[in-house]
Amino acid sequence: MTNYLEFEKPLAEIEGKAEELRAMARSNEEMDVEDEAKALDKKAADLLVDLYKSLTPWRKCQVARHPDRPHCKDYIEALFTEYTPLAGDRNFADDHAVMGGLARFEDQPVIVIGQEKGNDTKSRIERNFGMARPEGYRKAIRLMEMADKFGLPIITLVDTAGAYPGKGAEERGQSEAIARSTEKCLQVKVPLITAIIGEGGSGGAVAFATANRVLMLEHSVYSVISPEGCASILWKDAEKMREAAEALRLTAQNLKELGVCDRIIPEPLGGAHRDKDAAIESVREAIAASLADLSGEAPEVILSNRRKKFLSMGSKGLAA
Repeated sequence: MTNYLEFEKPLAEIEGKAEELRAMARSNEEMDVEDEAKALDKKAADLLVDLYKSLTPWRKCQVARHPDRPHCKDYIEALFTEYTPLAGDRNFADDHAVMGGLARFEDQPVIVIGQEKGNDTKSRIERNFGMARPEGYRKAIRLMEMADKFGLPIITLVDTAGAYPGKGAEERGQSEAIARSTEKCLQVKVPLITAIIGEGGSGGAVAFATANRVLMLEHSVYSVISPEGCASILWKDAEKMREAAEALRLTAQNLKELGVCDRIIPEPLGGAHRDKDAAIESVREAIAASLADLSGEAPEVILSNRRKKFLSMGSKGLAA
């Protein structure tokens, strides 16, 4: 069963009517409704194209958060072989919001790290909806140090609304852990490639995404704060999230123009959730191309270029 977003309600009605006609035909063999059903299918296909032709930033946020969108676990299972998960931060606990370990990508040994939201009530609670605690960032640091020691490329998969804002997380040094993880991204001398597969929320994303190559799925978003949070702060009204989404310039297209995103990965029509296999294959191709670009560079060059990339961000605006 398809989960329709708010702006897809007209599409849901048309596809629902087509399915009702076919259900009636299945219960009564004398009914011939295929022509009418096909006409509705054509109407739905045309409407889908119109809806996704020019999505507003707020609608992009809704697509990026779609519950059926492929998550970190789906990408790891499809793209990596010999995945060996590594648990814990060797300090406090294992954070289930962060997955990571040794693996092979197209037979090349790598370290993969990602945020997993879960796909049902039980797994979402276990994964804390993809919102990492300090131990999650410290686990990421441990894995990045391992990658640097053994010369393994790092691939990170970002999908989080942000770092967990709970009291316990703050007591255990949430901001310090995020800062250390971001710092570690700027210290490793191996290729670091990030794919933002859904939401890239605040420092919780930056701590994984300070990379040589930042790839974004076409309908993913990446911002310093959620539109609802921004609206609550600026206008004291979370319902102004549409205006906030426009102002934040959080879409992949906006960020490509600003130089934050290096490559936009196309999604199937209607979003990654409508054809998960095609979306995952597109991510595979983008990661493979980025790895190939970086494979011949010396460690010192990889590190230097990553630092220069982030130091130069915003310089055009300052010069103007």
